[in-house]
Amino acid sequence: MSLKNIIKKATGFNAFLKWQRIENESQKLLTAKGIIHQMKNSYSNIKDFSDIEFSVFSQLGDDGIIQYLIHTLEIENKFFVEFGVQNYLESNTRFLLMNDNWSGLIMDGSSDFINFIQNDYYYWKYNLKAKHLFITAENINHAFEEENVKGEIGLLHIDIDGNDYWIWKAIQIIDPVIVIIEYNSGFGDERSITVPYKPDFERYNAHHSGLLFGTSLQALCDLAKEKDYAFVGCNSYGNNAYFVKKDKLKNIPEISCKEGYRFSYCRQNKDIEGNFTHQLDNDILKNFKELKVFNLRSQKIENLNL
Repeated sequence: MSLKNIIKKATGFNAFLKWQRIENESQKLLTAKGIIHQMKNSYSNIKDFSDIEFSVFSQLGDDGIIQYLIHTLEIENKFFVEFGVQNYLESNTRFLLMNDNWSGLIMDGSSDFINFIQNDYYYWKYNLKAKHLFITAENINHAFEEENVKGEIGLLHIDIDGNDYWIWKAIQIIDPVIVIIEYNSGFGDERSITVPYKPDFERYNAHHSGLLFGTSLQALCDLAKEKDYAFVGCNSYGNNAYFVKKDKLKNIPEISCKEGYRFSYCRQNKDIEGNFTHQLDNDILKNFKELKVFNLRSQKIENLNL
């Protein structure tokens, strides 16, 4: 077979795979609509987020939690911001985009990922802007200004596996009703700690295990209090925490860090040679007691000492 025919055949196969993915996603969206319709009747009796979790495009059950929140809260500006989206195939805002017709701004530090997003089928069908940016505390507000994103928006999701606390703290130009932010369950539910701020932080460069990243849930709850947000729960997987502006809460109860904390059984740690160990992250993290974290209450660097 000639090189020309090989390329033609490969191109055709890739087109088929893309069509197959679009069909699969269409079926998932249709099924989810039925699930939401059934769940709406029980939204007033929700006692735990695990009751309403489901996933369409979210990695875990966050699509269901977000649907519960947007159908319970009064949200005027149906606009989201999410960063750390990679190629956006898995994300916490894509279901909002395609099911609820929200508009949004997404950002990622990889130009390859942003190019992939801008060339995917949904990019022209919805009001979505994908921006290439390695986000820091110093540039985040300017990035919003460049895209004319300001004031109250519906939802902000932060998941950058590193400076998450510091980025939320730095944000001033937008005022989201809902904030979703990743926490490190390995840091426990008592100490208010985070990784020390470093603009170019990368988790596997910070420590080979990849476990020195992000922030404790208590640190996020402390910051939420400063910003006038209420902590309302975590997903059952134990990686995303949810906060709502206190003046928007309605019937959703505010809970304590200990009430909402969920332990993660994730096994994403690597050994010194870069291989996954397939051991629980928390078990591995206890071996590295001298890793340095920043205590936000004492304002001092200290050992992790789990």
